[in-house]
Amino acid sequence: MKIAIECRSHLLQKSLENFLRNHLGSQKSADIIIRDFPSDEKRSFYISTAKEADLQKPFSKSQLILALQNHFKKMHKDSSTIHKKSKSTPNFALLEQRIEMLTREYQTKLLETIKEFYG
Repeated sequence: MKIAIECRSHLLQKSLENFLRNHLGSQKSADIIIRDFPSDEKRSFYISTAKEADLQKPFSKSQLILALQNHFKKMHKDSSTIHKKSKSTPNFALLEQRIEMLTREYQTKLLETIKEFYG
């Protein structure tokens, strides 16, 4: 899962960059874009003290990761439901995205394990 961060709060921006350094990517390639302001974009993940936020402040790193994973799963569940309803020719782009996401997650976990072992 690739994540981009676009926050008006510099403190929140830097904190999120620190928490998610292994998952950061450009806005074009990101699966999710974290923002501290509401947006109608499908990939947007809203962090705020507001009740309608995807994640309410304050939060821990583990709460953030869990909320992002749930948001990512929901996004792909919605898109796979739409795909099933269309009954058109198969779209392998979604499968390719899923494989890339799983590969990146595996690579990140493997590198963390190696660093812990030798660190």
